[in-house]
Amino acid sequence: MLGIFLDTETNGLNPFKHHVLEIALAIVDVETGLRRDTYTSVVQQPRSAWDSSDPESLKVNRFTWDEVQKGRPIAEVTSAILAIFDRNGIKRGEAVFICQNPSFDRAFFSQFFPTEKQESLKWPYHWLDLASMYWSYAIRKGHPMPWSTGYSKDKIAAVFGLPPEQQPHRAMNGVEHLLLCYQAVVGFPQLHHEIP
Repeated sequence: MLGIFLDTETNGLNPFKHHVLEIALAIVDVETGLRRDTYTSVVQQPRSAWDSSDPESLKVNRFTWDEVQKGRPIAEVTSAILAIFDRNGIKRGEAVFICQNPSFDRAFFSQFFPTEKQESLKWPYHWLDLASMYWSYAIRKGHPMPWSTGYSKDKIAAVFGLPPEQQPHRAMNGVEHLLLCYQAVVGFPQLHHEIP
């Protein structure tokens, strides 16, 4: 089984108004922990999309207009992701998406691949979230309870003595930190080496 560990950085919280500024993913065998592929790109956006930015979101990821203009066109990013998924045989029943906040990332991922396109490609429709994994883990262990520790990725990391996500918030930083936290919370049953 493959995990598509995915993160996006956007210029706001509303996928009907805002846009993806950066996307990153790592395809990892969730049994062995072996990384099979990675991809990251800043996504070029038109000025009209940039002008709709929520200033609070830009404070988090610190993207600038100049950086976004140097990104790759959305069609190029879409083609690259298609190629990676094809190369790794990504399909329903053999892979799942894993995110910190899949309701957010899935909505923005649909800007690249509308639901109908994902369905036609038979891509996974299960999007799993780290917070629920941690919630289950913490309750099984008995303490501390997840509502007392908090369950943001940084708070989960703190419980396990891991560093917080590298700043500023960038998509590949998010993926690397997600993998680190996932390994602590869930683990890889047949781990042969540490995730790089």
